[in-house]
Order: sequence, then structure tokens, then C-alpha cells
Amino acid sequence: MKEERYFYVPDAMVQGELPDEEAAHALRVLRLKEGDAMVLIDGQGTFHHAVVTQATGRRCSYSITQSVPQPPAWQGHLHLAIAPTKMMDRMEWLAEKATEVGFDELSLLDCRFSERRVVKTERLERIVVSAMKQSRKACKPIVNPMQPFRHFVDNHPQGARYIAHCYDEIARVPLFDALRRQTDHSALVMIGPEGDFSVDEVRQAVDAGFVSVTLGDSRLRTETAGLTAVMMMQLSQL
Repeated sequence: MKEERYFYVPDAMVQGELPDEEAAHALRVLRLKEGDAMVLIDGQGTFHHAVVTQATGRRCSYSITQSVPQPPAWQGHLHLAIAPTKMMDRMEWLAEKATEVGFDELSLLDCRFSERRVVKTERLERIVVSAMKQSRKACKPIVNPMQPFRHFVDNHPQGARYIAHCYDEIARVPLFDALRRQTDHSALVMIGPEGDFSVDEVRQAVDAGFVSVTLGDSRLRTETAGLTAVMMMQLSQL
């Protein structure tokens, strides 16, 4: 009996067949045949067990046999906001690994010292979907387009919010300690570009209610800092 394979089908209950890209993978790479079992992930928290009913040409139809809502793997909403690096392969690595670890939302920031100010999110979306299937997560993280730092801060006025930076002249607390002390399980952490946020940006965020935090004594690359923040958000819930 073949191992069940996982596919991303947002409208699994009404779709009836795999989307083109998923169908191509199922038929050409995995060579699924009629009667083979598979699991459809709707990205909203449910696994749909299904069987292939037709596998011809470029089309792969299915019939759902059971829908199983998955319990949340963590509490609250975990949100990482980060300034993309100049080399997008580093952001792609972060998106993949953060999805495997587990988080809910990725926002891209245009900051004063940003090295990249335009990002097409389509490839990040594909990487997130692939990582979601590989790690068998029931929910797909949201990937938001690039937005100006000030706009992002102004539009996130509530909840547990943190800005990580390296300025000694601005008081900071360890992020993990702050996460463990909070009563709300949701968290938003902002990570700056390679040159860090500007001092003015940090002060703007603090004035808006963000908590000034440090990730530790080491100076981390942007993508390493982002993954560290996601890991801390996850571990603080244990």
C-alpha cells in the first residue's frame, strides 16, 4: 500500500480535483493512480482524506472519504515582521524553516536601512505551501506584501508586540523572558534589516506600545534573527 501523500487544496470540499501544479506533481512525479490514497490540506486547519478517482493527462480527480479538523498545534497567533535581505534566497530559507517550526503570519517591512524594497511574494507563497505539506501542518501561514515600517506600526496597535534591535542606548529586555511573562499567547515580533532598524524607528515603535527586546548577546544575520524569534515564540508556549 502506498504512503498517503499530502497536497494543498484550499477549496478541497468543493474543488473535486487537484489544482494544476499539485496535479502535475501527483501524476508525473508521484505517479498516483486511480484508487491511491492522499491527504488534502485546505490550509484552514483540516485534513481531508481522499482517494484518486481519475488520473488522466493533466487532471487528477478525487473523492473525499473523511474530513478531520486538526487541533491547533500552538495557542494564539504568532506573527513575524521582518525586513527582507538583499539576497532573496535567505528570506526563502527563513520562510521554509519558520513554516516547519510553526507560525501564523509573515509580514515584510520596508525600513530606513532596508537593502530590498520590492518583493514579489508569489515564490515565498510556494515555499510556504511546500514547507506546510512537508511538515504536515494543517494551516498555511499568511504571507503579506511589503509595507512601510511606519504604516505597519500604525496598523498593529494592540496585543503583545516586540521590536528586536541592537541599540544599547535604548533599554531592552530578553525576548524569551518577555514572552514567558505575557498572559496573551499571541505575539508579534519585528526584526530589522542587516543594518538594523534606525534609532528613530525603534523609538517610534516603542512610543506606539512595542516592547524593546534583545535576542541575546550574539549579533545575528537577519534570517537567523527571524528564525530565532519564531523559535522563541514557539518555546514560550511550552
